[in-house]
Order: sequence, then structure tokens, then C-alpha cells
Amino acid sequence: MEQTTSENPEKIFTCQLCGLSTPFTYYGQKPPNTRAIVLLEDCFVTKDPFSPDKEKFLILGSTCSLCSLGVCVGSDCSLFYTKRFCMRCVNKHLDQFPHQIQTELAKKKQSSNAAVS
Repeated sequence: MEQTTSENPEKIFTCQLCGLSTPFTYYGQKPPNTRAIVLLEDCFVTKDPFSPDKEKFLILGSTCSLCSLGVCVGSDCSLFYTKRFCMRCVNKHLDQFPHQIQTELAKKKQSSNAAVS
């Protein structure tokens, strides 16, 4: 009779924009082993591999509040402004974001274009 090696299959988070793929330990707003932390959105979370403290965790990503795409928290993939937005939706609806965010994104785009040239 064959036995399975693990009762809990490993859950993998994959960013649908950059392809980052890594195991996660929790999805939601209240990561386990934390006292009074409640996240502002449902997030894919993993234990911090660099800390022995059980309360430390890393937020890997979430889903876009407009298109439901799974995206990492990297600035090239998503933006959090009251909710998570993938950069595709941000660029598509840029005029609906506050002027300050539009300005910051324009600066970032200019600096990345200058680095490529």
C-alpha cells in the first residue's frame, strides 16, 4: 500500500504578471501566530524564513480588486491604494487615481525609461 509523503499538499502563490512562484502558508487577513495584526486585504502570507520569531511573516501578494488577477506586492506588479490593484488596471484607470499617485507613477516610469536608454 502506498503512503503519501505529506498530508497537507504545499500551496503555491504565483504572480500572474511577473511569474514569481513560492509556497505560502496562509491566505486571509489574520495570519496565524500573530496577536493583534489584521491586514487591510486578504493576502498570501508565508512565515519569514529569516526570523526565528513565529510572529514574523512576509506578505507575498493578493488579488487585484478590479480584475481578480493574483499579483505579488512588487511595485512593478501591483499598487495598494485602499485596495490592491494590478499594474494593468492601474494603467488602464490611471485617471481615476489621485494626482499624487499619478505623479509618482510618472516619475517611476521616467526613471525606468532613463535607465534603459
